[in-house]
Amino acid sequence: MIEYLKGTLADLSPALAIVECHGVGYGVNISLNTFSAIQGKQEVKLWISESIREDAYQLWGFSTRAERELFLLLLGVSGIGAATCRVILSSMTVAELAGIISEGNDKVLKSVKGIGPKAAQRIIVELRDKIGSLGIDAASTPQAQMPAVNKEVMDEAVAALSMLGFSPAPTHKVVQKILQDEPDAPVERVIKLALKML
Repeated sequence: MIEYLKGTLADLSPALAIVECHGVGYGVNISLNTFSAIQGKQEVKLWISESIREDAYQLWGFSTRAERELFLLLLGVSGIGAATCRVILSSMTVAELAGIISEGNDKVLKSVKGIGPKAAQRIIVELRDKIGSLGIDAASTPQAQMPAVNKEVMDEAVAALSMLGFSPAPTHKVVQKILQDEPDAPVERVIKLALKML
């Protein structure tokens, strides 16, 4: 079993990191949180979860051990696959997710693409008691952590990018980050910057 990969970051996109270790390039699926954490670095260490099926062998990588533990907990919930786990972990930070589950806030979970009311309830019921054992400092709610952004520009940019085929959850996060860095950016600039990041 691979515990972690430590090596040179050969290539990086918001969904995939290629880590070269002793001449071998490993393609590792990552979340947006991990993408943000390792962007611009030459040497990286990713905590790994392996997914082995008859038709595929996939590596899922995380910049922190806590994110990997949450991924594994989510994966243990019936009906939640690895790709959905990645969307959830791309939509909020580890602390935010821990807070949402601890508080039983299914409304925020349901806003994540691919999570319906029943799945949101299952995640909360099955993981509420397990979250405490991870020792993650839970944030109260995602909204409380984020400075105010121009909602009109954000909604317009997310809608435009959705029409271009980008899924809403990661798009929302990228657009929000751009508007936090450049609060007065017009819609066109936000979309252009987001296209480079997505």
